Amino acid sequence: MNGSIRILISDDHPVVRAGLSGMINGEPGFEVIGEAENGKEAIALTGELKPDVVLMDLRMPEMDGVTAIGHIKADYPDVNILVLTTYESDADILRAIETGATGYLLKDTPREELFGAIRMVAEGKSPLDPGVATRLMQRMRGSDEEGLSTREIEVLELVARGTSNKEIAKQLWVSETTVKSHMLHIFDKLGVTDRTAAVTAALKRGIIRLEP
Repeated sequence: MNGSIRILISDDHPVVRAGLSGMINGEPGFEVIGEAENGKEAIALTGELKPDVVLMDLRMPEMDGVTAIGHIKADYPDVNILVLTTYESDADILRAIETGATGYLLKDTPREELFGAIRMVAEGKSPLDPGVATRLMQRMRGSDEEGLSTREIEVLELVARGTSNKEIAKQLWVSETTVKSHMLHIFDKLGVTDRTAAVTAALKRGIIRLEP
């Protein structure tokens, strides 16, 4: 790539944005051209500034990172996106990658590895945090009993937060009947008969993780 890699940072924490911006701008060949504090702003700034790489957090107000990734890749397919977030669940990882994220790193990644990942993403390559890569492969190779779909994991994570079927249906834009159907498949795959047992089994097996 000729010239500097032009980077847009999307994170709802001002201190994180400032820290990343200062660190990245200090590296030769990088230029931070904008900062967004939520997914909607990230989409707007991507259209306005045309960055080479967007550093995208996942958990943000107004619009989450995964939704923003989908919009950006649909409207600006040449823009590459590197997810840079805290430790997330398997569902978050799968959704981000399925939606179009080019790479996925955790925020505790050493700076040199982050710089290397940005360069890789700018070239269309896919860097993955080693732990994330391992878990992703395990999920994709999951046994028939535990091979929950991305949507089933999403449902189970909401159940773990105490969300009712009605609320789950509302959040995922599906019917309650569909949610019940997902739950029956989850019970069958995990070998359990109720919601509590399903959550317990999924936590033990590392399929979902509770928020810190």
